[in-house]
Amino acid sequence: MDENTENKKQWYVIHTYSGYENKVKANLEKRVESMNMGDKIFRILVPMEDEVEIKDGKKKISKRKVFPGYVLVEMAMTDDSWYVVRNTSGVTGFVGSGTKPIPLHESEVRVILKQMGVEEPRPRAIYNIGQNIRVISGPFENFIGTIEEVHPEKGKIKVLVSMFGRETPVELEYSQVENV
Repeated sequence: MDENTENKKQWYVIHTYSGYENKVKANLEKRVESMNMGDKIFRILVPMEDEVEIKDGKKKISKRKVFPGYVLVEMAMTDDSWYVVRNTSGVTGFVGSGTKPIPLHESEVRVILKQMGVEEPRPRAIYNIGQNIRVISGPFENFIGTIEEVHPEKGKIKVLVSMFGRETPVELEYSQVENV
């Protein structure tokens, strides 16, 4: 997989017929494999959570769909990948305004994955103390800063950015910065 595809992969929500979420997941996984789209469509999830039910004095744990009628797809949005997902049996469309699918925000995805007990793969540490970076998202977008601390276990770095004439420490995620 090339670096451009890796950088463009985002989570999208697809709408399905209610009750067909797992069937859509299976159908889409088969299509990804048969059409060699593994480099553009990465993960397909039906958000589930454990539900505890007490029946006849016994505790029963069952899985419950968090968002009935919806499936999450991690993909790099291209005409080809859009076509494969959109034309999968049981898919009624992408969630978004008009014809353009809108990706989920990274923080929303983290909450959903954490709720499901699925951990995001940790990004490898590609940053070093003293290195200059540019902030590419968030409130400090387009600021240039110098890395003061690296926390690979959290996927975060502490950066000194110059604001109002003084150096201000800011904690950012790897995904919010790029090398200068």
